[in-house]
Amino acid sequence: MRSSLPSVTACIALALLSWLVVPAAAEDMLRVEVDHARVLKIDRPAATVIVGNPSIVDVTVNDSSTLVLTGRSYGITNLVVLDGDGKAIMDESVAVQSFEEKTVRVYRQASRVTYACAPSCEPTVTIGDESSAFDAAAQQYATRQTMATGAK
Repeated sequence: MRSSLPSVTACIALALLSWLVVPAAAEDMLRVEVDHARVLKIDRPAATVIVGNPSIVDVTVNDSSTLVLTGRSYGITNLVVLDGDGKAIMDESVAVQSFEEKTVRVYRQASRVTYACAPSCEPTVTIGDESSAFDAAAQQYATRQTMATGAK
C-alpha cells in the first residue's frame, strides 16, 4: 500500500503557490474604491483617455498629465491613455472594490445592511445590501438633499 503523503504534499504546495501568484498579478492593477477618487499622474500629456467600462470607473482629466479616477461600481475594467501621436502612455487594468474601513456589515441569513461608523454608526447606501434597506437609505438621502438645496 502506497502512502498518499506525496500527493497530499503536492496539493498543498500547489495551493500555496497559486495563493502567492494570484496576489502578485492582482497588485499590477490600479486600485480604486467605490465612491472614492484617486489622482493618477502620467509622464506625458494625454490627448485621449479611453475607459473600458465607464460604469465601473470614471476618469476626469484634471490637466494633460493628471487624471482623477473615481470608483463607481465593483468590477474590473481597463484604462487606455494615448498621447497626441496616438501612442499608448498607459494601458492598465483598474479594479474597483468596496471601501470597508470604519464600516460594519450586519448579516441576517442572506440579507446584509452596511453602516458607516465614524465614530457613530449610521446606515449607508452600499451595493450588495438588502434592497429595502438600500432603497430606504437612498430615499432618505434624496429627501435630505432636496430639503438642503431648497428644491421643490
